[in-house]
Amino acid sequence: MVGLISEIREIVGDAGLLVGDEVTGRAENWMGLGSISAQAIVRPSSTDQLSRVMAACFQADQPVVPMGGLTGLVQGTQTTGNEVVVSLERMREIETLDGTGATMTVQAGAALQSVQERAEQAGLCFPLDLGARGSANIGGLISTNAGGNQVIRYGMMREQVLGLEAVLADGTIISSMNRMLKNNAGYDLKQLFIGSEGTLGIVTRAVLRLRPALSSDNTVLVALNNFENIPKLLRLFGSALGGTLNAFEVMWQNYYQLILNGNPAHKAPMPDNFGYYILIEAAGGNKQADLDRFMQTLETALEQELIEDAVLANSGEQRDALWAIRDDIMTLVLTMLPIAAFDVSLPIGDMETYIEQVEQKMSEKWGDKAKLAVFGHLGDSNIHLAIGTGVENELDHGDAEHVVYDPLRPIGGSVSAEHGIGLEKKAWLSSSRSPAEVNLMKTLKQALDPKNILNPGKVLD
Repeated sequence: MVGLISEIREIVGDAGLLVGDEVTGRAENWMGLGSISAQAIVRPSSTDQLSRVMAACFQADQPVVPMGGLTGLVQGTQTTGNEVVVSLERMREIETLDGTGATMTVQAGAALQSVQERAEQAGLCFPLDLGARGSANIGGLISTNAGGNQVIRYGMMREQVLGLEAVLADGTIISSMNRMLKNNAGYDLKQLFIGSEGTLGIVTRAVLRLRPALSSDNTVLVALNNFENIPKLLRLFGSALGGTLNAFEVMWQNYYQLILNGNPAHKAPMPDNFGYYILIEAAGGNKQADLDRFMQTLETALEQELIEDAVLANSGEQRDALWAIRDDIMTLVLTMLPIAAFDVSLPIGDMETYIEQVEQKMSEKWGDKAKLAVFGHLGDSNIHLAIGTGVENELDHGDAEHVVYDPLRPIGGSVSAEHGIGLEKKAWLSSSRSPAEVNLMKTLKQALDPKNILNPGKVLD
């Protein structure tokens, strides 16, 4: 191992290699908890450097764990101590922005927020958005096929990537930096690396698709008690707004109450006695026409008694305050510790019954001690569940997994809507993928990483 570390140091230089206390002094997750356990953290400054590092690791059968902004929630960057960590924190450059072609070429270490801001400066928009925008980086978002708040309109990260560059386990560089929206020449190789969680290759650069900047932004928080009205409301806004619907975020009463009671910084925009709260947002290119259409749709929803209360954001500050309630994951975690968090996908029509089944299983398992908070994007079939008892070591994560995942099987739901598999959900992969699908995944893994050195143990055994 000493020889390999010396070889890596020659490739990346002293600034590109951390060992000893410089490794253990870094937190292992987004909450700043724990410490990284690894032989070294390698910080290449170019794709060529990473290629040479991976070639050396491949020759030495050295396991490698890629790390991004550590904002994943499925232990996808967990280390065991004998690995070498690869961080692209020195590869953050936004290389080019093509305003005519509406593309941006970036290095994988670039933060999502910096990409969004650079696009905005050019009068364009990078539409993928999530609460961890300041720390999540492009490589990690690609490797996990991240979702976020605007999937209902723009799709997952996969839809934002036109081309990419990746380094394979043996150091081979696959450069597929396509800049065109349509390119049907053979296999679309970038798809191998999008969502594969660093198990097939390490993404180093990408060509991102940008969208036109929009001049109007209308946001409303509505409340209702009847779940059956939620899909009706979604259809109403989706059709009446002519494709400008950006977000449809639903918070169950238990989530809304928990956030408002857990953080005094929030001011309640409306009473907490409704069953469901929905944050609806639309963006378009004509401020007055878009506002008129948005208000007319809201009035229609009230007339049809689909909603019972509404609070319209009349300024950017009010919009941010509404979104802050939805995005306050830190308060959720701290209030419910120890917490078991879940990210599932299922048909919208099954959601009400599904949550009732989860609540019943929780009651049978833990009685009144357990808490449940439910929220999610819903418009794209994705909801998040948080379960906690508030008593140290009382909640067994394995039992919670059965409570949440078992009811998904009969309705064809997925144990992972947008967070990936990592280590945490690996045992449940077969409940959402067929044996043939899992076997094909293993075939791809064997072909691209025959020595199993890339993020070993994640996603697949």
